[in-house]
This record gives sequence, structure tokens and C-alpha cells, in this order.
Amino acid sequence: MKKSFLLVVICLCCLGGFAQGVSINNFLIKESLLKNSKLAVIAADTAGNPLEKINGAYTFSVSGFTQVLRFQDGVALLPLPIERSTFVYIKHQNETGTHSKLVYVYKKDNNLNPFTISILWLVLIPLILVFLAFAFKRLIIVAIIVMLVFFYFSHSNGLNISTFFETIFDSLKNLF
Repeated sequence: MKKSFLLVVICLCCLGGFAQGVSINNFLIKESLLKNSKLAVIAADTAGNPLEKINGAYTFSVSGFTQVLRFQDGVALLPLPIERSTFVYIKHQNETGTHSKLVYVYKKDNNLNPFTISILWLVLIPLILVFLAFAFKRLIIVAIIVMLVFFYFSHSNGLNISTFFETIFDSLKNLF
């Protein structure tokens, strides 16, 4: 009897050592419910449904800075408040790969409206401008001016060139 009890206890201890934690493979960005100019990161499944079983500390890169976010019931708050409209690049890396989102946070009064920016727009806008410039020689100056305005707007709101290319490369890696 003692041997079988000891065997069961040892087996249970070993099984606990092989338990895997829940990983975050998708997340949503929303305004915090407290309306304190902070963003909330919500763990989600691939369909975009919140995962309330996520609890604990997970490492994220927020606009190039490493942050440890503490999830409780699938929700974590970014520690720094948003002072003005800006781009925020959020990346999480785990054993299944790199998961990232580029979000433009529009701030009006005390409300934050995050808009997820698709990689399609980041690539298409400059490509269309270059194509139009080469297709119609008279539009070269206009295309250059529009391209400069596009890059100035992006840079002045926190999207620098390195983040721009990092977003594109991460998205392309996830496609293949």
C-alpha cells in the first residue's frame, strides 16, 4: 500500500513538471476601462475572442522598449500613459514565433481610439506613389511631396524608419 501511494505521488509530481503555460499568440489593443490615457493589451485567440485564462507576467516590446506586462484574466495595462496621438508598435515573442501589431492611437480629449494598421497599407502607399511617379513623368514632383508628407507624418507621430521596416519584415515572416 505504501509503495503504490509513493508511486502515485511521484507520478503526480512528475506530471506537474511537464505542464505547459498558456502562450499568447494573438492580442488586441484597446483603451483602458479606467480612462486614464493608458492602453490595455487583451490576450485573444486567432478569431479575436478574449482569452480570460491568461494570467501572469509576459514580456512585450512596446515601441522598442522591453516591458513585462502582468496579465490578470487576459488583460494587462501598458504602464505609460499616452499624451498625444502616436504610433505604438507592440511585439511579443514566444515559442511559436513573433506576434506583433502596429497601432495608431488617436487621442481626442480624454479618449483613446486605437486603430490597427495593416501591413498592406504600409507597403501599398509608397508603392502606389512610386508607380504613379514613374507612370506619369509630370507627377514625379507631386509624388515626392506626398511621400515626404507621409514619412513626416509617420516620423512625427513616433513611427521611425527602423520600426517601419521591422513591422514590414515581421509581417512578411508571419506570412510564410
